[in-house]
Amino acid sequence: MPTGGRSTLTQFIIEERRRAPGATGELNALITNVALACKAIARRVAYGALSDVVGVTGTHNVQGEAQLKLDVLSNGIFLRANEWGGQVSGMASEEMEDIYVIPPEYPKGKYLLLFDPLDGSSNVDVNVSVGSIFSILRAPRPGEAPSLEDFLQPGTEQVCAGYAIYGPCTMLVLTLGKGTHAFTLDPMLGEWVLSHPDLRIPQQAREFAINASNSRFWEPAVKRYVDECLAGQSGPRGADFNMRWIASLVAETHRILLRGGVFLYPRDTRDGKKPGRLRVLYETNPIAFLVEQAGGMASTGHGRALEVAPTALHQRIGYVFGSAEEVARIERYHNEEPQDAYASPLFGRRGLFAAPD
Repeated sequence: MPTGGRSTLTQFIIEERRRAPGATGELNALITNVALACKAIARRVAYGALSDVVGVTGTHNVQGEAQLKLDVLSNGIFLRANEWGGQVSGMASEEMEDIYVIPPEYPKGKYLLLFDPLDGSSNVDVNVSVGSIFSILRAPRPGEAPSLEDFLQPGTEQVCAGYAIYGPCTMLVLTLGKGTHAFTLDPMLGEWVLSHPDLRIPQQAREFAINASNSRFWEPAVKRYVDECLAGQSGPRGADFNMRWIASLVAETHRILLRGGVFLYPRDTRDGKKPGRLRVLYETNPIAFLVEQAGGMASTGHGRALEVAPTALHQRIGYVFGSAEEVARIERYHNEEPQDAYASPLFGRRGLFAAPD
């Protein structure tokens, strides 16, 4: 075989369909179209400054964030690749304020597609890995134009989720609810080839990712956890930890899926109107599905992330995911500590490098 005996993405989803009596193949076709969109985005990202897609557009998305040219381009690629095939009745994107209803000239299907077309796009200019994240839900009213409320389903209702990462190699990571599997794009064949079947996150971790510049806004439980990790072998954990921060959710997830660790973007006190920074429908739900299927945990810090009932299209929450023992520990700290019970010796009000009293 040209793939060295490894399954292609097409072979993999056909085999999964054969194990599901009554499957019509619509989900397979939708995954194929999503994978095609990811190939197209990977090609545009690879050209970098050699093409006219680097830089800002002068517009902002619904969250008030400056849109890069690649954000807008990637969003259009996802829409064009998936609107025509008859598998979806509507789509929603981090880059669009409202839902996207399929144009009347195309048939409407039984799925809803939600996506972040280019996660971590601010890293493109400095050539750091970025990616695309997607989530697939069943449409409550197949064949009909959806309402906004149709998209507000908890993550437990997902039938498929995944991401593509555009790094040294391009990879697609996917779950259909039966494990998490990674495919590498063979640039000679143009095929996604199964390279990492049934990924499993180690239960324990010695690596954590958090943006320490926000430490003054953290809740006591988060300060306690980070302090204990930084204390190393002489601290209560009795082990040295490494700290990471890439500012690309896809890249952080990929590292954790392949070698373990924990990621924290917790709820903080910066803005009372925003109980977190990551979007439920486009980011936390699909990543949580992948992580749980790989044996890890994903949490708001207080409970299971997949059980959050969304109330808005662009709702945000605090988020912790990764190795199960570490996420469970963070949840336990939230349950044990009142909000004012922990005085952080390292991340207190005066900061890490303040002079002693």
